Amino acid sequence: VQLQASGGGLVQPGGSLRLSCAASESIANINVMGWYRQVPGKQRELVAAITSDGSIDYADSVKGRFTVSRDNAKSTVYLQMNSLKPEDTAVYYCNVLLTYRFTPLWGQGTLVTVSS
Repeated sequence: VQLQASGGGLVQPGGSLRLSCAASESIANINVMGWYRQVPGKQRELVAAITSDGSIDYADSVKGRFTVSRDNAKSTVYLQMNSLKPEDTAVYYCNVLLTYRFTPLWGQGTLVTVSS
C-alpha cells in the first residue's frame, strides 16, 4: 500500500493551502485517515483525523481553521488549511490505519512553510 501526498508549499500568514493524500488501497480496508505534523526537535503531533464512520478529531491549535475530509471513492484524505500562521510551519505527514494492520502507514511528508 502506498500513500501519495501533495499540496505543501510556501504561503503567507493568513493564507490557505490544501493537502491531499491518496492511498492505493480500497476504502473498505481503511479505518482512519489523518494528518500529523512535525517540526525539528519536536515530536510528531496529530493535526486532524477522520474515521470510516465520519468521526473527526482536531488538535486544539487548528480547530476552526483546518478542515479534514475524505473522498471514499478515491481513498483520499484532504486537509484544508485556512488562516495559516507561522507556527503551522512543519512537515505534514499523511497517516492511514488499515483494518488489517495494527500499525499505521505514513506518507512521505510534505513541507508547509508559512512566512511573509
